[in-house]
Amino acid sequence: MKSTLLLLFVAAFFTLNCNAAPKKKEAKKDKAALNTLTSEEKAQGWLLLFDGKTSEGWRGYNKVEFPAAWTVEDGTLKLKDSGNGEAGAVDGGDLVYGKEKFSNFDLKMEWKISEGGNSGILYLAQEIPGKEIWRTAPEFQVLDNDRHPDALLGKDGNRKAGSLYDLIPAKPQNTKPAGEWNSVEIISYQGTIVHKQNGETVLEYHLWTPEWNELVKNSKFPTYNPDWAKVAKEGFIGLQDHGNAVQYRNIKIRKL
Repeated sequence: MKSTLLLLFVAAFFTLNCNAAPKKKEAKKDKAALNTLTSEEKAQGWLLLFDGKTSEGWRGYNKVEFPAAWTVEDGTLKLKDSGNGEAGAVDGGDLVYGKEKFSNFDLKMEWKISEGGNSGILYLAQEIPGKEIWRTAPEFQVLDNDRHPDALLGKDGNRKAGSLYDLIPAKPQNTKPAGEWNSVEIISYQGTIVHKQNGETVLEYHLWTPEWNELVKNSKFPTYNPDWAKVAKEGFIGLQDHGNAVQYRNIKIRKL
């Protein structure tokens, strides 16, 4: 009897393990590779903005071509270091996804900054000839908090990574060090904006409100654009050239 029970137990053990193996394989199979969408994301309406192989859809801000300072390398949109910050940029400039403007959206991507580097993700941006992209657009700050002096400037850390640049600090400040990948999610819906960094909500604000107007009024932005607070209801997604090496990947968006 004991031998029979033992044989039944062994048979059941192998049967369970054999049945479990394909499920594991199946779950792994639908996990998205870099710069791709899972079947679930496709069903939810996500759009891939970067395929990891070409610059399709991307061009320079206020340009028709893709700037030479940016390359598609190792599955990333990569900006080379100018060696002299903003002043040293040659055939560079900010990038925009030029195929379409977006209004209500959920935007996701990953970024990796070089040591001492500075960049940014801009949204609801407008193209104005002769004017920089940041004169019209809110910016999700991308920064090496440990080395770049911007981390010590501004107010209450509002120039650190994940912050609404120079306006609202990211809290908690959960950025990974230079050379490591950070995940970003920016949600825009009817004027409500949410910044998420590495899976945590780090700030939320509301465009076009009296509080927003007051916040901008007391910042540096009206000096450069008196109408800066009047952020457009739809605009381009942009990646900033600040003269420092930076990489972006897994860029995807879903309209809300």
